[in-house]
Amino acid sequence: MVFSSFPFLDIPMEFKDYYALLGVEPDADNKTIKTAYRKLARKYHPDVNPDSGAEDKFKEVAEAYEVLKDAGRRAEYDELFRYGGSRDNGFEAPPDWRSSAGFGSATAEQFDGDFSDFFTSMFGAGGSHFHQQQSVLRGQDAEIEMPVFLEETLTDIPKLVEYVIPMVENGQRYDRKKSLKVKIPMGVTDGERIRLKGQGGAGQGGSPSGDLYLHIRLVPHPLFDVEGHNLVVTVPLAPWEAALGTKIAIPTLAGAINLTIAPNSQSGRKLRIKGKGLRSKSSCGDLYALLKVVVPATSNDDVKDLWKALSEKASFDPRAEWSKPS
Repeated sequence: MVFSSFPFLDIPMEFKDYYALLGVEPDADNKTIKTAYRKLARKYHPDVNPDSGAEDKFKEVAEAYEVLKDAGRRAEYDELFRYGGSRDNGFEAPPDWRSSAGFGSATAEQFDGDFSDFFTSMFGAGGSHFHQQQSVLRGQDAEIEMPVFLEETLTDIPKLVEYVIPMVENGQRYDRKKSLKVKIPMGVTDGERIRLKGQGGAGQGGSPSGDLYLHIRLVPHPLFDVEGHNLVVTVPLAPWEAALGTKIAIPTLAGAINLTIAPNSQSGRKLRIKGKGLRSKSSCGDLYALLKVVVPATSNDDVKDLWKALSEKASFDPRAEWSKPS
């Protein structure tokens, strides 16, 4: 974890190729970008991957997704990418360049922390110089990312937070490592900020210390998509299961439950399981099982003969609606 900093646009810095970090092409669609992020975030999450450098890699892919998932921010980034993303001797933004997609001072307040100099300068520099001028005596605030698994949002959980803050003593500046045990409250959401008063940089001349802000980052789950406080899980079904009906075990954040699939269920149908979604401060969302009929990838001659016999006996035309007069 690193202490927040305030770089400026006229200082050369390393250009961040967010597309390369996620392993996607610059023309990738949103679904491809989201899939790549989910895969990499799960791979490098520090609670899963103990390797040195995994946490830094997690932060990099999170930062890349923070930019590319938003249409306006991505358009800003693409402009910079075309301007000079391939330079080897340090990147400088175009003359008089400023973010025009609404990511000025508001973004500086939201993202003044655990992001690269490139991100902070490009998308969070607005107003930060004024903030520094006003905060000379009071200790500087810090903001760090706090990765949280979906399963961990179901109850209050303790988390160890480690970070570095600058200190000044007898005219000498040095970095001090801090470690805190923090309770992450039940029902936290992605992007939520938790304030820890007085846990930032030390103030000068008896002024109060700054605050520490935890920026909650929900780690993408390999099975569940998040829609507000609701979850969606795709449930693959064999054709005969969809046709005849069945009972299957489906995953939830709190363990598997049994789900009844009615006969003649259609692919794309959503079944609601009440109260099995994400928790909020006062209630709980729902889990939706999205049915998806899956045909076996391979089959032998006997199976093919059965499919052929079924097609002849069923006399079913899935495109009958096309031939109806309008």
